[in-house]
Amino acid sequence: MTTAEDVAGNPYVSDPSTDFDPVEDIDEATAREQAEALREAIRHHDHRYYVENDPAIGDRAYDALFSRLQDLEAAFDLDTDGSPTQRVGGDPLDELPEVEHDAPMRSIDQGGEAADARAFDERVRDGLGVDAVEYFCEPKFDGLSVEVVYEDGVYQRAATRGDGEVGEDVTENVRTIAAVPQRLRGDYPDYLAVRGEVYIPRDAFTAFNRERVERGQDPFANPRNAAAGTLRQLDPSVTAERPLSVFFFGVLDASVDFESHSEMHERFPEWGLRVCDRTAVVGDIDAAVDYRDAQLDARDDLDYEIDGVVIKVDDMAACDELGSTSRAPRWAFAYKFPARKEATTVRDIVVQVGRTGRLTPVALMDPVEVGGVTVSRASLHNPSLVADLGVDVGDRVRIKRAGDVIPDVVEVLDDDGDGHFEFPETCPACDSPVERDGPMAFCTGGLTCPAQRERSVVHYASRDALDIEGLGEKAVQQLLDAGLVEDAADLYELSVADLADLDGWGETSATNLVDELDDAREPPLADFLTALGIPEVGTVTARTLAREFGTFEAILGAADAGDTDSFEAVPDVGPTVARSIVDFFEGAGNRTVIDRLLDHVDPQAAEQGGGDALDGLTLVFTGSLEGYTRSEAQELVERNGGSATSSVSGNTDYLVLGDNPGQRKRDDAADHGVETLDEEGFEALLDDAGV
Repeated sequence: MTTAEDVAGNPYVSDPSTDFDPVEDIDEATAREQAEALREAIRHHDHRYYVENDPAIGDRAYDALFSRLQDLEAAFDLDTDGSPTQRVGGDPLDELPEVEHDAPMRSIDQGGEAADARAFDERVRDGLGVDAVEYFCEPKFDGLSVEVVYEDGVYQRAATRGDGEVGEDVTENVRTIAAVPQRLRGDYPDYLAVRGEVYIPRDAFTAFNRERVERGQDPFANPRNAAAGTLRQLDPSVTAERPLSVFFFGVLDASVDFESHSEMHERFPEWGLRVCDRTAVVGDIDAAVDYRDAQLDARDDLDYEIDGVVIKVDDMAACDELGSTSRAPRWAFAYKFPARKEATTVRDIVVQVGRTGRLTPVALMDPVEVGGVTVSRASLHNPSLVADLGVDVGDRVRIKRAGDVIPDVVEVLDDDGDGHFEFPETCPACDSPVERDGPMAFCTGGLTCPAQRERSVVHYASRDALDIEGLGEKAVQQLLDAGLVEDAADLYELSVADLADLDGWGETSATNLVDELDDAREPPLADFLTALGIPEVGTVTARTLAREFGTFEAILGAADAGDTDSFEAVPDVGPTVARSIVDFFEGAGNRTVIDRLLDHVDPQAAEQGGGDALDGLTLVFTGSLEGYTRSEAQELVERNGGSATSSVSGNTDYLVLGDNPGQRKRDDAADHGVETLDEEGFEALLDDAGV
């Protein structure tokens, strides 16, 4: 652990401008001693900067210390476990594996009116049988929630919230965030799983977007999207280059007890965990409402996005007494802010063509600051909304960010503009007739439309579809520009020679892509259906259709017959989705591309029910398996007559343990006498059952 006493005599704390001898002039013992002193000093300066908001040295001096430590570790092959240099980012990952949380990361009940907060207070007081309750109040950060785990004070892992039970393993990406300590300070607990919010500061976001535009890249829409996308990068070195920060605000599990939320907030900085300084303990709900109003007034002056406040019962014993529902704790409430609204002038209205052919009018406006984000375009959604609003070029309009994310035009303030907008009768990308469907409009060109074609090829190769590595948006655009591809079917006719001649490509990358495409010639039926981009049909519906119909020929036959009843008979497919499926296959342009695809692709029939080999068995999975995703393992069990549930009970027969299994489920298994299996044991169970 690093304390103030530890660093008191550290030369790199008291005199960070110390000159260093050349690395080649020192021995290994001196290097190890110097490296440890540098690590302590850097952790100290990180704490001063991120936690205490009181930096002791300038950026150049800090960078010199950090660079020296990197040089020493490289030259003498020193152990870097827990070192601050781990923040520069590790090797790229193939995917983000799943990880189970130590305790559920529940959502919070919310509302936007004072009456909602008072109703929450009434429920709390009734539940506790008291007249008044002390609340701990804190800003509700608009970032990405994560779990961060420390064992013996050393950073171990991090995960996104996910569905509350299982999240994505972002250990290496979170490690790169300078505000996340690699080692705790002071008298820390042996085990600590904390909840934090990862975000990008406003000033850093503005500067980062400016750099993206200067490099010819699209800017991020808002700080939250930028933070979420950055944290899910497969290459931690990319994450390390982006200006992420974090606030910690809760304990999910720990080897110590806390009497109150306010005590947690006080202890965190002692351990090196950064907290927000805009919290308060208040005596009743009236004071909590006043706190929320004060944060609403101050939100524009903060360097981070907040979209409300969180009101928590401060006393932990009272929280335990109140308990939780399956979705949210009964002792916490999010009192949300109203969506931001600002005014600006519409300079033009353009129509974008989406992947499914939907035409969306977009207002291009004088830039306006909305919630710390410069907005210069806003969705008008559909032609009916344009007519209802009466918006035209040159009008003064009011903008809001719905949910504090998506900009919308909500009303016309001044309609004295001298411009005029008419919704087109033909597609602006391909001149095909525009067809109205209720309030919306669609291009009838299908996959022959250039705008739909580009997006459809990107979607076809995306991870949720056929997952063809090397075919991102930039690569697809390059292929389209070169005239090598007009639709997804053309992908399968690409040769190594075609690709190797393109800028930025070589024989190796060209060969890799051709090999990837060859591997995608016999895709699972569900993946192929997803890849086609049928409106209203996502990955879940595609899997259901594949399971119910079995083959692509059966689906095509029902669509050709206009048999919407067959599609409506599929679970979770209603009349709208059924009609959308039939219309998609009836589109001449779509059918042309599909027929050409079938010259190259043989969608594999979906596996049907496997019988009752596991009938009567109930399994629970925890941690990540090497040979299966969580959903694949559960589907395999259920397809063979068993049950796959999310929690351990007395009815559970086996708990299957993958990598990084959750402690809670293991404890529950021990309490109920449930047998545990590793992945090898699970596969042996399947073999014995004849699966």
